[in-house]
Amino acid sequence: MSAAEQKSTAKADSHDLIRVRGARENNLKNVSVELPKRRLTVFTGVSGSGKSSLVFGTIAAESQRMINETYSAFVQGFMPTVDRPEVDSMDGLTTAIIVDQERIGANVRSTVGTVTDANALLRLLFSRIAEPNLGSTTAYSFNTPSVSAQGGITIERGNKTKREVATFNQVGGMCPRCEGIGKVSDIDLDELYDSSKSLDENPFKVPGYSMDGWYGRIFKGSGYFDPAKPIAKYTKKEMHDLLYREPTRIKVEGINVTFEGLVPKLQKSMLSKDPEQMQAHVRAFVQRAVTFQDCPDCGGTRLAEHTRNSKIHGKSIGDVCAMQITDLAAWIADLDEPSVAPIVAGLREHLDAFVQIGLGYLSLNRPSSTLSGGEAQRTKMIRHLGSSLTDVTYVFDEPTIGLHPHDIQNMNQLLLDLRDKGNTVLVVEHKPETIAIADHVVDLGPKAGSAGGEIVYEGDLAGLKAADTLTGRHFGDRVRLKDEVRTPTGVIEVRGADDNNLRDVDVDLPTGVLLVVTGVAGSGKSSLIHGSVAGRDGVVAIDQGAIKGSRRSNPATYTDLLDPIRKTFAKVNGVKPALFSPNSEGACQACNGAGLIFTELGFMETVSTTCEVCGGRRFQPEVLEHTIDGRSIADVFEMSVDEAEQFFSQGEAKTPAAHKILVRLKDVGLGYLTLGQPLSTLSGGERQRVKLAVHMGSDGGTYILDEPTTGLHLADVEQLLGLLDRLVDGGKNVIVIEHHQAVMAHADWIVDLGPGAGHDGGRVVFEGTPAELVADGSTLTGRHLKDYVGA
Repeated sequence: MSAAEQKSTAKADSHDLIRVRGARENNLKNVSVELPKRRLTVFTGVSGSGKSSLVFGTIAAESQRMINETYSAFVQGFMPTVDRPEVDSMDGLTTAIIVDQERIGANVRSTVGTVTDANALLRLLFSRIAEPNLGSTTAYSFNTPSVSAQGGITIERGNKTKREVATFNQVGGMCPRCEGIGKVSDIDLDELYDSSKSLDENPFKVPGYSMDGWYGRIFKGSGYFDPAKPIAKYTKKEMHDLLYREPTRIKVEGINVTFEGLVPKLQKSMLSKDPEQMQAHVRAFVQRAVTFQDCPDCGGTRLAEHTRNSKIHGKSIGDVCAMQITDLAAWIADLDEPSVAPIVAGLREHLDAFVQIGLGYLSLNRPSSTLSGGEAQRTKMIRHLGSSLTDVTYVFDEPTIGLHPHDIQNMNQLLLDLRDKGNTVLVVEHKPETIAIADHVVDLGPKAGSAGGEIVYEGDLAGLKAADTLTGRHFGDRVRLKDEVRTPTGVIEVRGADDNNLRDVDVDLPTGVLLVVTGVAGSGKSSLIHGSVAGRDGVVAIDQGAIKGSRRSNPATYTDLLDPIRKTFAKVNGVKPALFSPNSEGACQACNGAGLIFTELGFMETVSTTCEVCGGRRFQPEVLEHTIDGRSIADVFEMSVDEAEQFFSQGEAKTPAAHKILVRLKDVGLGYLTLGQPLSTLSGGERQRVKLAVHMGSDGGTYILDEPTTGLHLADVEQLLGLLDRLVDGGKNVIVIEHHQAVMAHADWIVDLGPGAGHDGGRVVFEGTPAELVADGSTLTGRHLKDYVGA
């Protein structure tokens, strides 16, 4: 090798660090950091300290942005918009693959099998060796209908043309009755309209169908009905037109529009959507008006009869998709068909990845919208486990969410395997079990929000334990078992619970105590509590699902905090409250109170720029002249919850109604949030705690919390336990679905489900106090809790 070649090689080998200089995204304070490549780096720190801003908002965002810029402008228009982060410079970046907790799709046709490509491999397998054979893979797809056509075609041969009759047939796997959804709906017509009223009397009960709006004007102007005639007196033809008429072009008020019967219109606009993604009032209407049941033709398999009859070793593709993945993996392993050996090998690898990652209890026909945030993140990981890519950067957001301590060990091994293949693995995490396996630790703080955004420690685990940071001081924290537990005041009876994998469970859930329901992922915890308790009167279920709202929604608007604040500003300044709303009279007219100007650029990405008129402050200049103790309403939007709680507790700003809401937000550990922060930027754990703060003022007697420790730093867990104690001591029944040993140790009563996941679970394996669970030691939970408390 020549000297020049040696010099070149040495120079290339010097790029073994990812260097970030001067990062200022969100609350980061000019942060500079060097991260080793091909190592596992864990970022920790209290919620709101800047971890996600550094990892996702800076490093991963810049990597994605630079890759996107290599595509044409047209292609970029179909890709997610990524703005350049606020940072001076970065080098050493590699391709970033983000594996986050965002829920997977709201499409009713999306299943675990479709989002992981397992269904594609199964369709290929069945198209080759199933009997009777149906031909192409489309015949085994529940998203492809069977179609046939016949007509004349023109064929050119030389200088002659010839017309022939041709037929076209495509065999699809879609059940024609339910159109591949697996469920059919039965609509209660009494919930659609009041039959005693005429069109002139606004008879429709469907949200948005007022007679003053376009829908009402189309029905009245169609000419099919007498507007003064009650619906109860309609003829058979009029009822058919009202409910079922096919789309028909008509002219109303001089405008060409399409008239369509109520039922098909509702099926397209509402019933084809995932109920969880609807606005609350629309979802309530659908739940009142529509009953969903398994399609009687296909039995919920989504598949046409000919597809259900095409089988391999006695099983159709619908049968195998309904199997638990661990069972399906065993069935595939037993297939000895040399002609499809590569397909079988690919499926085995795919299904083994499910089992390895702790999702073996799922089935491929499970709707993807029903997966939790942790399950969704692990499902996304599957496509990366067998990847032959190396030297890429994998970015994970709390991969241990939703995992029992037993499952965390497997997750840790997966992270190490990705690293050992030559990849850089960046993990945002709070669990000490995962921090402990890191090659390099970056601790942000010292606190949250404006008091965070700095790197307070960088180095190995031993140095972190010795560091005088919140993480270092609390790393070895352990919650002791209680000396005395509360005495139950009664019970909530659950009898014959059989949702999902539950096996006819009978259990008495004590009230007046802190009740923790635990067990490995997939053991049936959520099925038991959400299926048998959540729907009862006086029960408030608080989950981590997305909060519905526009990009204007923020903690101040969602919690109704803004109303009393506006009234105080109006009273002190002698003006109208509407002036102090960015959605009303006081809004900046240039940006309509958004603070940003959004510019649509056709097929290219929409550009958002700070409004030059208001400087991003949302209000007209004259509104900002009205102040309380020198602070304007725009200043209030920029306050953290902690600052606002102090501000509205005294002086002329004193507002008891607002102060009460702020105290609740502070109690749930959200003191670092700013009042104007968009709700879309909150994590799952933050969303749950915002909802909890809202419901703490409600009359509900029983609260169900689903993994409230999600996103909580070790130092914040103690505050959460104090909050749970205050709720119980205040007369609430608190049921917590949780894996965190600190919450288990602090419980008064534990219900442990298992012993395993999927069909290996679904049974109550222990009921009693935490001390009894540790002493019993027969369950996975008991053994891990025993190790935790050092018993």
